[in-house]
Amino acid sequence: MRKITVLGLATAGGFLLATTALVGAGLNDKLAPSDVIVVPGNTILPDGTPSPRLQARLDVALKQFQERRAPRILVSGATGKEGFDEAAAMARYLLKRGVPAGAILEDSQGWTTDATARNAAFLMRAHGWKTAMVATQYFHVPRFRLALERAGIAVSGQVHAPYVELRDLYSVPRETVGYAVYFMRH
Repeated sequence: MRKITVLGLATAGGFLLATTALVGAGLNDKLAPSDVIVVPGNTILPDGTPSPRLQARLDVALKQFQERRAPRILVSGATGKEGFDEAAAMARYLLKRGVPAGAILEDSQGWTTDATARNAAFLMRAHGWKTAMVATQYFHVPRFRLALERAGIAVSGQVHAPYVELRDLYSVPRETVGYAVYFMRH
Protein backbone atom coordinates (compact mmCIF):
# COMPACT_ATOMS: atom_id res chain seq x y z
CA MET A 1 0.00 0.00 0.00
CA ARG A 2 2.86 2.36 0.81
CA LYS A 3 4.38 1.90 -2.68
CA ILE A 4 1.05 2.80 -4.28
CA THR A 5 0.79 5.93 -2.13
CA VAL A 6 4.35 6.99 -2.99
CA LEU A 7 3.72 6.31 -6.70
CA GLY A 8 0.48 8.30 -6.57
CA LEU A 9 2.15 11.24 -4.84
CA ALA A 10 5.09 11.15 -7.25
CA THR A 11 2.72 11.10 -10.24
CA ALA A 12 0.65 13.97 -8.84
CA GLY A 13 3.82 15.94 -8.07
CA GLY A 14 5.19 15.37 -11.57
CA PHE A 15 1.89 16.44 -13.12
CA LEU A 16 1.83 19.58 -10.98
CA LEU A 17 5.41 20.45 -11.98
CA ALA A 18 4.65 19.88 -15.67
CA THR A 19 1.51 22.02 -15.43
CA THR A 20 3.41 24.80 -13.68
CA ALA A 21 6.09 24.71 -16.38
CA LEU A 22 3.47 24.81 -19.15
CA VAL A 23 1.68 27.80 -17.60
CA GLY A 24 4.97 29.61 -16.98
CA ALA A 25 6.09 29.09 -20.55
CA GLY A 26 2.75 30.30 -21.89
CA LEU A 27 2.73 33.45 -19.78
CA ASN A 28 6.28 34.37 -20.83
CA ASP A 29 5.64 36.57 -23.86
CA LYS A 30 8.49 36.93 -26.32
CA LEU A 31 8.18 39.98 -28.52
CA ALA A 32 10.16 39.59 -31.71
CA PRO A 33 9.75 40.48 -35.37
CA SER A 34 8.12 37.81 -37.51
CA ASP A 35 6.77 37.34 -41.00
CA VAL A 36 3.28 36.50 -39.77
CA ILE A 37 1.23 36.26 -36.57
CA VAL A 38 -0.72 33.00 -36.39
CA VAL A 39 -3.98 32.99 -34.43
CA PRO A 40 -5.82 29.68 -33.96
CA GLY A 41 -9.61 29.70 -33.94
CA ASN A 42 -12.03 29.16 -31.11
CA THR A 43 -15.72 29.57 -30.34
CA ILE A 44 -17.92 31.86 -32.43
CA LEU A 45 -21.00 33.27 -30.70
CA PRO A 46 -24.54 32.69 -32.06
CA ASP A 47 -24.47 36.17 -33.64
CA GLY A 48 -21.40 35.20 -35.70
CA THR A 49 -18.86 37.21 -33.70
CA PRO A 50 -15.81 35.84 -31.88
CA SER A 51 -16.27 34.75 -28.26
CA PRO A 52 -14.53 36.86 -25.61
CA ARG A 53 -11.76 34.21 -25.48
CA LEU A 54 -11.22 34.44 -29.23
CA GLN A 55 -11.47 38.25 -29.17
CA ALA A 56 -8.64 38.29 -26.63
CA ARG A 57 -6.47 36.26 -29.02
CA LEU A 58 -7.30 38.58 -31.89
CA ASP A 59 -6.73 41.71 -29.80
CA VAL A 60 -3.26 40.60 -28.69
CA ALA A 61 -2.40 39.75 -32.31
CA LEU A 62 -3.77 43.12 -33.43
CA LYS A 63 -1.55 44.90 -30.91
CA GLN A 64 1.54 43.13 -32.29
CA PHE A 65 0.47 44.01 -35.83
CA GLN A 66 -0.05 47.66 -34.86
CA GLU A 67 3.36 47.71 -33.20
CA ARG A 68 4.79 46.46 -36.51
CA ARG A 69 6.19 43.18 -35.22
CA ALA A 70 4.61 41.44 -38.23
CA PRO A 71 3.11 42.75 -41.47
CA ARG A 72 0.30 40.17 -41.61
CA ILE A 73 -1.99 37.98 -39.53
CA LEU A 74 -3.01 34.43 -40.37
CA VAL A 75 -6.33 33.45 -38.79
CA SER A 76 -7.06 29.74 -38.73
CA GLY A 77 -10.14 27.79 -37.76
CA ALA A 78 -12.95 25.69 -39.12
CA THR A 79 -16.71 25.66 -39.14
CA GLY A 80 -17.63 24.71 -35.60
CA LYS A 81 -20.85 23.41 -34.11
CA GLU A 82 -22.09 27.00 -34.08
CA GLY A 83 -22.21 26.84 -37.90
CA PHE A 84 -19.80 29.71 -38.60
CA ASP A 85 -16.44 29.74 -40.36
CA GLU A 86 -14.10 30.77 -37.54
CA ALA A 87 -11.45 32.15 -39.88
CA ALA A 88 -13.98 34.34 -41.72
CA ALA A 89 -15.39 35.68 -38.43
CA MET A 90 -11.87 36.37 -37.18
CA ALA A 91 -10.99 38.20 -40.41
CA ARG A 92 -14.14 40.36 -40.15
CA TYR A 93 -13.20 41.25 -36.56
CA LEU A 94 -9.72 42.36 -37.63
CA LEU A 95 -11.02 44.26 -40.68
CA LYS A 96 -13.40 46.24 -38.44
CA ARG A 97 -10.40 47.23 -36.33
CA GLY A 98 -8.42 48.63 -39.22
CA VAL A 99 -6.31 45.71 -40.44
CA PRO A 100 -6.16 45.92 -44.25
CA ALA A 101 -7.68 42.97 -46.10
CA GLY A 102 -4.32 42.34 -47.80
CA ALA A 103 -2.68 41.79 -44.41
CA ILE A 104 -5.10 39.02 -43.37
CA LEU A 105 -4.81 35.42 -44.49
CA GLU A 106 -7.64 32.99 -43.78
CA ASP A 107 -7.27 29.25 -43.22
CA SER A 108 -10.71 27.68 -42.94
CA GLN A 109 -9.32 24.15 -42.56
CA GLY A 110 -7.76 24.57 -39.11
CA TRP A 111 -9.81 21.86 -37.39
CA THR A 112 -7.09 21.13 -34.82
CA THR A 113 -3.86 22.66 -33.55
CA ASP A 114 -1.95 20.21 -35.74
CA ALA A 115 -4.01 21.09 -38.85
CA THR A 116 -3.53 24.81 -38.19
CA ALA A 117 0.24 24.30 -37.89
CA ARG A 118 0.45 22.23 -41.10
CA ASN A 119 -1.71 24.72 -43.02
CA ALA A 120 0.28 27.69 -41.70
CA ALA A 121 3.53 26.01 -42.71
CA PHE A 122 2.18 25.35 -46.21
CA LEU A 123 1.03 28.96 -46.65
CA MET A 124 4.25 30.35 -45.21
CA ARG A 125 6.43 28.23 -47.52
CA ALA A 126 4.28 29.25 -50.51
CA HIS A 127 4.94 32.93 -49.70
CA GLY A 128 8.58 32.50 -48.70
CA TRP A 129 7.95 33.47 -45.07
CA LYS A 130 10.22 31.93 -42.45
CA THR A 131 9.12 33.13 -39.00
CA ALA A 132 5.87 33.17 -37.08
CA MET A 133 4.57 34.68 -33.87
CA VAL A 134 2.04 32.68 -31.85
CA ALA A 135 -1.02 34.46 -30.39
CA THR A 136 -3.28 32.26 -28.27
CA GLN A 137 -4.29 31.44 -24.67
CA TYR A 138 -1.40 31.08 -22.21
CA PHE A 139 -1.99 27.37 -21.67
CA HIS A 140 -2.09 26.70 -25.44
CA VAL A 141 1.10 28.59 -26.35
CA PRO A 142 3.58 25.71 -25.67
CA ARG A 143 1.71 23.07 -27.71
CA PHE A 144 0.97 25.50 -30.53
CA ARG A 145 4.65 26.47 -30.68
CA LEU A 146 5.61 22.79 -30.75
CA ALA A 147 3.12 22.09 -33.53
CA LEU A 148 4.46 24.94 -35.68
CA GLU A 149 8.08 23.99 -35.05
CA ARG A 150 7.39 20.38 -35.98
CA ALA A 151 5.76 21.63 -39.18
CA GLY A 152 9.05 23.36 -40.02
CA ILE A 153 8.26 26.90 -38.91
CA ALA A 154 10.67 29.02 -36.86
CA VAL A 155 8.62 30.54 -34.04
CA SER A 156 10.29 33.87 -33.33
CA GLY A 157 7.80 35.18 -30.81
CA GLN A 158 4.76 34.45 -28.70
CA VAL A 159 2.06 36.42 -26.95
CA HIS A 160 -0.73 35.18 -24.74
CA ALA A 161 -4.26 36.50 -24.72
CA PRO A 162 -4.91 38.35 -21.44
CA TYR A 163 -8.08 36.40 -20.76
CA VAL A 164 -8.73 34.05 -17.87
CA GLU A 165 -11.97 32.22 -17.18
CA LEU A 166 -13.28 29.49 -14.90
CA ARG A 167 -12.99 27.05 -17.80
CA ASP A 168 -9.18 27.33 -17.44
CA LEU A 169 -9.45 24.98 -14.46
CA TYR A 170 -10.32 22.30 -17.03
CA SER A 171 -8.24 23.63 -19.94
CA VAL A 172 -4.90 23.88 -18.14
CA PRO A 173 -4.66 20.23 -16.97
CA ARG A 174 -6.12 19.05 -20.30
CA GLU A 175 -3.41 20.96 -22.14
CA THR A 176 -0.72 19.44 -19.91
CA VAL A 177 -1.86 15.97 -20.96
CA GLY A 178 -2.30 17.13 -24.57
CA TYR A 179 1.23 18.52 -24.74
CA ALA A 180 2.72 15.27 -23.37
CA VAL A 181 0.72 13.13 -25.79
CA TYR A 182 1.55 15.41 -28.71
CA PHE A 183 5.23 15.48 -27.80
CA MET A 184 5.44 11.67 -27.66
CA ARG A 185 3.25 11.03 -30.70
CA HIS A 186 4.99 13.24 -33.22
